[in-house]
Amino acid sequence: MVRVKRGVLKSKHKKIRRLTKGYRTIRRTRIKKGREALLKALSQAYAHRRTKKRAFRQLWIVRLSAAAREQGLRYSELIKKLKDRQIQLDRKILAQIAAEQPDAFRAIIQEIE
Repeated sequence: MVRVKRGVLKSKHKKIRRLTKGYRTIRRTRIKKGREALLKALSQAYAHRRTKKRAFRQLWIVRLSAAAREQGLRYSELIKKLKDRQIQLDRKILAQIAAEQPDAFRAIIQEIE
């Protein structure tokens, strides 16, 4: 009879159990189902990090468009004029300025016209 040592396998199983902490039912207790759940969760996390960037850019564009319309400009005109004047403010910062400091945004609009 030969003794079976489980050191490496046990530590891998421990890692899976640790990473699936907070999951429910079989996904937490069974190794195979836990590994499947982890693979899916990690792939979705990767994809959604990209989706999040897309969603925020859309939000900034909507906010900028609304703020530009109040000043009598379309969004596309605003971006074109900023590029022509070589004002390098990205959409995130512009949207933040438009929301939090309307006077500063108005000054930027006056600068580019």
